[in-house]
Amino acid sequence: MGKFRYLKISKTKKLRYIFLNTNSKLFVVFLHGFMSDLEGEKPKVFQRYCKKRKLGFLALEYSGHGKSSGKFTKGNVSEWTKEIKYTIKKIVKKNNFILIGSSMGSWLSLNQFKYFKNKIKGFLGIGSAPEFLERLMWNKFTKKMKKETIKNGIYHLKHGNYEYPITYQLIKDGKKNKVLNKKIKSNISICMIHGKKDEVVPVIYSRKILKLFNKSKKKLIVIKNGDHSLSNKKNLNKIINELNKIVNTNLQHQ
Repeated sequence: MGKFRYLKISKTKKLRYIFLNTNSKLFVVFLHGFMSDLEGEKPKVFQRYCKKRKLGFLALEYSGHGKSSGKFTKGNVSEWTKEIKYTIKKIVKKNNFILIGSSMGSWLSLNQFKYFKNKIKGFLGIGSAPEFLERLMWNKFTKKMKKETIKNGIYHLKHGNYEYPITYQLIKDGKKNKVLNKKIKSNISICMIHGKKDEVVPVIYSRKILKLFNKSKKKLIVIKNGDHSLSNKKNLNKIINELNKIVNTNLQHQ
């Protein structure tokens, strides 16, 4: 995998990112999930693919994630959306790009259509989780959990072996970032890939995203034994296969 770099976006904030420059006018931009980073298999696989196809590639860690600066508890969807916008403007510049969003990354991808609608030439979602903070988290909190979150400003949510520090400001900000009520006029190729055995985010959320795009070439792939991450080799090959189709459609029209 290429070397990690750091982009200074303010006096106190640096974001870690991976960048592959092949002089191509088409990039692939990967946006990871909630409390994730760029150490997993997905960014490696996408970068290898881009190198092979001579495409540009960008992946970044939002503030409070991975090795980027900042505290996770200070971040929110609005902040991460701005960081992505800034990084794309600095690194991808005026080139076209295909977005890949993993889980929360699909929510953040939808937010980028406000800024780059004419530059986004394809969208691939993996276990997409738009508006999950309210719909899949806050709405499932008990009264006691909600009370504690409001009182202390934070709730330490246990899920399996993980503990998520969920701040009240994160929940409130998530409610402001509605994306499922806004149609997007675009005729790009869109593919949502979701595991049938995803126990984190139901498949309906991928369907909800597809409904936002009236004019696009749309596709939903439900992987029979797939979980939320879809990170095993077989599933990653399926994802690359769909990415390749979106890339080929774009290269044919160049």
